Amino acid sequence: MILAFGADHAGFALKQYLVAIARAGGHEVLDLGPCNGDRVDYPDFGEAVGRAVAEGRAERGVVVCSNGVGISIAANKVPGVRCALCHTSWGAARAREHVDANVLALGALELGVAIAEEIFRAFVSTEWDGAGRHGVRVAKLMDVERRGIGAGAAGG
Repeated sequence: MILAFGADHAGFALKQYLVAIARAGGHEVLDLGPCNGDRVDYPDFGEAVGRAVAEGRAERGVVVCSNGVGISIAANKVPGVRCALCHTSWGAARAREHVDANVLALGALELGVAIAEEIFRAFVSTEWDGAGRHGVRVAKLMDVERRGIGAGAAGG
């Protein structure tokens, strides 16, 4: 599987750790930065990973900032992205099974490395159960997204 990774400075070390785990697991990695722990802005990297997934350059993505919130919001602004901020492996598996989440967000300052690794492994190893109610609900999510895009800035 091709996995895109991005982080801000607070998430840099955890991103590097997860990139190594992904490569060791046989995944192809698209590391979109940063390349060091210098201060950067999380929206840039959340968007970059979201675009990589939405454009098909990566099958799934992983984004990391201090608490995962800002970078998940940035990724979710990209049409076609369903980024889930997860704090447990159970939640990551449900995000994949139930909503076909294609980007995982993690909070580097909230999670230990071992827990983050468990969450990551659940995210990449779980497939979407697109049957029945889950497929209907994801279709509704995509309808919400399309209506939002059509409204543009005129609604504000």
